[in-house]
Amino acid sequence: MLTQTTTRVLEPSDLGAALAVLESEPVANAFVTSRVQIAGLDPWRLGGEMWGWYADGRLRSLCYSGANLVPICATPEAVRAFADRARRAGRRCSSIVGPAEPTAQLWRLLEPGWGPAREVRANQPLMVTESPSADVAPDPLVRRIRKDEMDVLMPACVAMFTEEVGISPLAGDGGLLYQARVAELIGSGRSFARIEDGKVLFKAEIGAATSQACQIQGVWVAPGHRGRGLSEAGMAAVLRYALADVAPVVSLYVNDYNTPARRAYARVGFRETGAFMSVLF
Repeated sequence: MLTQTTTRVLEPSDLGAALAVLESEPVANAFVTSRVQIAGLDPWRLGGEMWGWYADGRLRSLCYSGANLVPICATPEAVRAFADRARRAGRRCSSIVGPAEPTAQLWRLLEPGWGPAREVRANQPLMVTESPSADVAPDPLVRRIRKDEMDVLMPACVAMFTEEVGISPLAGDGGLLYQARVAELIGSGRSFARIEDGKVLFKAEIGAATSQACQIQGVWVAPGHRGRGLSEAGMAAVLRYALADVAPVVSLYVNDYNTPARRAYARVGFRETGAFMSVLF
């Protein structure tokens, strides 16, 4: 039997079908789902296009094409179609990120034209929990950040981003977009830190949130305070807030070579359930 397939840019009228695909894997898709639920599919509001791959008239796979290129529920055939569209459009993203298998296939197809990448992180364990461990007490000094504390938090955010990604978020536009994102997270009550004497010792954010799952990001401990258990107690505190106020499932992904972080997250209650992959340009 022949299968008719097609790929196109989705329109606002396709929102229901797109959400059905996204919500079929609520944990892996939390980042894109949260954006679509807020902004819909209008490219200007969404910050990029949503590509849809159809088989026999039914929407089966998605690919978000904005600052990141993100394959979503993407079958091998869909990945090939997305790669063809991405090659024709040219690289506009700063990274490719998503579940490891389709992201690896997408990168193999795009690397001849888009490579070399600045860095490829081929295995980033996806960790999930529905309940905190009883073995780690939450840090009582970790709390939500107030809007008037953004100037205190911002240097820690810049340090974390630079350490994690390898470039400063202040490059290019002077950090305007990054500052806006930090302000958005603070304003929505999803930024947490332990602050002493005007300095951030630990911080983390709930970067994506839906009613089904949320994702913790930006975990950072001040260099002079590492190795003292602040990350475990701090994560336990953020996890308590996330489960109580945001979603019943909390996730994060971490670099496979960051063994101390993986152990710390496991002690807090996270378990590894899959893997992501990131290609950084």
